[in-house]
Amino acid sequence: MFELKDGDVFVVLAILVYFIVVLTIGFIYAKRSNSSTSEYFLGGRKVGPWFTALSAEASDMSGYLLMGLPGLAYFCGASDVGWTAIGLAIGTYLNWLLVAKRLRKYSVVAGDSITLPGFYSNRFHDDKNIVATIAAVIILIFFCVYCGSCFVTCGKLFNSLFGWDYSIMMVFGALIVFLYTMVGGYLSVVATDFVQGCLMFVALVVVFVGSITMAGGVDNTVAFLRDIPGYLSMTTMATPLVDANGVQMVEGSQALFDVPAEYGLLTIISTMSWGLGYFGMPQVLVRFMGIRSEEEVKTSRRIAIVWVVISMFTAVMIGMIGRSIMPTALLTQSAAESIFIVLSQTMLPAFMCGLVVSGILAASMSSASSYLLITGSSVAENIFRGVFKKDATDNQVLIVSRITLAAVLLFGIFVAWDENSVIFNVVSYAWAGLGASFGPLTLFALYWRRTTKQGAIAGMVTGAAMVLIWHNLIKPMGGVFGIYELMPAFLCSCIAIVVVSLLTKEPEQSVLDEFDHYMDEGKMERNFEEVLDRSLMIDDIETEILVKAAD
Repeated sequence: MFELKDGDVFVVLAILVYFIVVLTIGFIYAKRSNSSTSEYFLGGRKVGPWFTALSAEASDMSGYLLMGLPGLAYFCGASDVGWTAIGLAIGTYLNWLLVAKRLRKYSVVAGDSITLPGFYSNRFHDDKNIVATIAAVIILIFFCVYCGSCFVTCGKLFNSLFGWDYSIMMVFGALIVFLYTMVGGYLSVVATDFVQGCLMFVALVVVFVGSITMAGGVDNTVAFLRDIPGYLSMTTMATPLVDANGVQMVEGSQALFDVPAEYGLLTIISTMSWGLGYFGMPQVLVRFMGIRSEEEVKTSRRIAIVWVVISMFTAVMIGMIGRSIMPTALLTQSAAESIFIVLSQTMLPAFMCGLVVSGILAASMSSASSYLLITGSSVAENIFRGVFKKDATDNQVLIVSRITLAAVLLFGIFVAWDENSVIFNVVSYAWAGLGASFGPLTLFALYWRRTTKQGAIAGMVTGAAMVLIWHNLIKPMGGVFGIYELMPAFLCSCIAIVVVSLLTKEPEQSVLDEFDHYMDEGKMERNFEEVLDRSLMIDDIETEILVKAAD
């Protein structure tokens, strides 16, 4: 079952080195993380800009970065994956620009919140913790699915590399993630995310450059792909000709394609709406809350944007170049998600291949650890202590958090048990659910003074419900209804927040005063910066006058 071919020993050795590193980091931070719930769930708000940036993006870019995106590009060409990547890049930038600094500031003003559900509840002075409870339940539901997608990645990796049993290796990867998350908490997750983010970046660049060389250069690659109908177009989508089992048909040495599908403006807008999801991603938003200071947000934003743009570009290119190198090697959409692994095995020495494919483990494990930690913190802090036992000690909360981690682990394994799961599809469903539930609420909570507790509840419930309804009942109708469920669900959530907030009583004066205090701090900072700039300008002018006078 676990036989190794010649050279595979070095691949396994490199992966073991990676496992040892991440587990060591977890144990290093164990003592500090377990000193309090604030340290365990948010690192005491002491994380610097580099760790914050790479942790936010590595935890966000799960297995779909190194498997989902290349697989979709390999199978269907540029349009679908290209517009998705563009939407994600824009969403990343806007989230850092519009949300990061404000959320860091307001989460402190609103009761020094250490979880996202806790912030929502404190923002509206919800003494009964209804808002936090609903938010925690939504996180629990969709993060279980998200964890499953990460575990799928682990299983597929070892199955593709060595032919080892998918289920056993999927469970093994899940247990490794569970172990270092349970022991080390937020700080271990952030530190391992930093290492994993660097590894993912290097892996993508190495395979991208190597695949271009292997394909005989850019001109040869473009010439080959241009002959596939609609493959390089951004307004049509290549359509593989498949049999009844979903396997692409082959004639000679060529994979067969049908007439390309139209990719119109509505579809483009729908696909780019992936970027809306960022406003509601707990694994990203909690990084904003944990950064060391508001002044370091700009530095983090620049690092994050550069990382995201280069990583997604290379991931998409790897899939497309892989089609030109191995046009008939991967004939189902699920199998196509292994193109990164296959190229790594083909072009790299064994130990180097092991390090590079560890980038896939890094992508899935960094995300899974974040999902586990956020789910555990939400259930323990906002449901257990917030509703059932308000006098619970930090130690009791940490125990409940770890029990929740174990429960989510088991459910994620259940979701991932089908080895034919398509990572991109699993992720898109969970992404829509979280983005529509929390994205509008985050924006309105930070920007609209008049938002009420009832409006917040209506927005979350409407967003989550519309994702389920649209995906399962409306989307199958096709046509204009075939758009990605995140966009209509996001809009419906916004409408629900506005309508219900206007129909319900204005927030209490204490809520309004707290919002004004949070906004006034921002104005004071801006005014201080303006005064400082003017003082510096005056100093420069005075210096210039004195120099001229001396001359």
